[in-house]
Amino acid sequence: IKGGETMRSKKALMNTVTSLLLQFVTVISGFIVPRIIIGTYGSDVNGLTASITQFLGYIALFEAGVAGVVRAAMYKPLADKNTTKLSGIVRATENFFRKIAFIFVGYMLVLAAVFPILVNNSFDWLFTASLVVIIGISTFAQYYFGMTYTVLIHADQRRYVASYLQIFTIILNAILVVVFAHFGASIHWLKLGTASVYVLRPIVLNLYVKRRYTLDKSAKPDKEAIKQRWDGLGHHIAYFVNLNADVVILTLVSKISSAFSIAEVSVYTVYHAVVYGIVNITGSFSTGMEAGFGNMIAKGEKENLNKKFALYEFIYYTVVTVMFTCAGILILPFVRVYTAGINDVEYIRPVFAYIIVCAYAAYALRSPYNTLTLAAGHYKQTRNGAFAEAGINVVVSVICVFIWGIVGVAIGTLAAMVFRTVQYAWYLSKNILERSFTVFIKRVVMAVAVSAISILTVYFVPKVAVNSYATWAMFAVEAAVIVVAITIIFNLLFAKKELFDTIKYIKTTFLKRRKK
Repeated sequence: IKGGETMRSKKALMNTVTSLLLQFVTVISGFIVPRIIIGTYGSDVNGLTASITQFLGYIALFEAGVAGVVRAAMYKPLADKNTTKLSGIVRATENFFRKIAFIFVGYMLVLAAVFPILVNNSFDWLFTASLVVIIGISTFAQYYFGMTYTVLIHADQRRYVASYLQIFTIILNAILVVVFAHFGASIHWLKLGTASVYVLRPIVLNLYVKRRYTLDKSAKPDKEAIKQRWDGLGHHIAYFVNLNADVVILTLVSKISSAFSIAEVSVYTVYHAVVYGIVNITGSFSTGMEAGFGNMIAKGEKENLNKKFALYEFIYYTVVTVMFTCAGILILPFVRVYTAGINDVEYIRPVFAYIIVCAYAAYALRSPYNTLTLAAGHYKQTRNGAFAEAGINVVVSVICVFIWGIVGVAIGTLAAMVFRTVQYAWYLSKNILERSFTVFIKRVVMAVAVSAISILTVYFVPKVAVNSYATWAMFAVEAAVIVVAITIIFNLLFAKKELFDTIKYIKTTFLKRRKK
């Protein structure tokens, strides 16, 4: 067990470090690329490409949550080194995803025909339809060549391999965007060039897995491994509805109401890039944890699981609290600098900004509970909550968007994400860890208190006037120091044991690595 524990810790550390690097690169690219597109082609084009990407993303609903289900099924054969069982699961998964790839082609062609009718008349039919096909190329390659092997290396706690590949393609993509925009290429040529970059990733991953793993290509597909796919569908629907519903609703409303424009989608994507980038950064601290927990569950290490989860939960809540408190303080000054000189639509939306930050903070806080629930393979038991979350988001957003516009869709997202996070925490407390629900309540109350006091402190402390990236960075450092200091004080007062357990674990882990 000690040897396995050391290996799990090593892989988790590697996965976390590479994932943090990936998210750093993703966030930077996520601000550079849209800004170049907005500045070169306009907010309408940026909103159009964002809408197309979101609509194409709904193909993931067809995969019925198989990726998570298959990961859970792979933990046992990977732990037991059962190549025959693993090969059967891989074969069944590969067959499934290749069917999805061909379904996607049909979906993409239908969308290419219909989507130009859904958006306003700023673009002609051929312009929009061809853009749909170009943007969809990389998604087809991902499903046909890479999805199965991505699932495999994630289950084997080798997520860092996929992270390195993603870092390379994201950097190359950003470089191509700069080059194409600089030379005045059309948005179609720009998207075609970047699509070709993303086609490389699944192909390289395919080659890596064939060299790294000894899989029996003649093994009989193990269809039992994906029998929970319909239960996984609920989780997938919730995930994609929560991430994509707002853009879809804004796109449709821009068509049926003259009071809205497709440029509202551009406004939404700028703020979403900030908060979702933070979600991904905080999520990096969960990278590899699902596979590690799955390995513990497969080996029956219940006491170790409870201990490690409590430590992970404390660290994660601390990181999320600091990150999203800083986001609430810094998001409007950042957007003001980021969109300086762009006057085709108003980007400064304070109420929307604060609500969307709160919504994604609630979303981020569920990660520990989601991670352990899925590691245990409890898809069927938690699917109804996933459906409820999706329904809440759509219904509340559709009602509120006609009253408050872009703020309305943010309210729908907030309501759905708060509901699902509480439901996940309740289920985990009662059915997996068998602990008191008050642990969750205590953590949330502490997070809210730290945020409130930090925001008030920053408000009353003298600060620099933010009118450039340099002055924004100075303000960001000042805010971060205040938030971190208040977080540490709260932890010393109300979570002293957990804080010192975390310090002890980190010191022990690094000392072991240094001795080796």
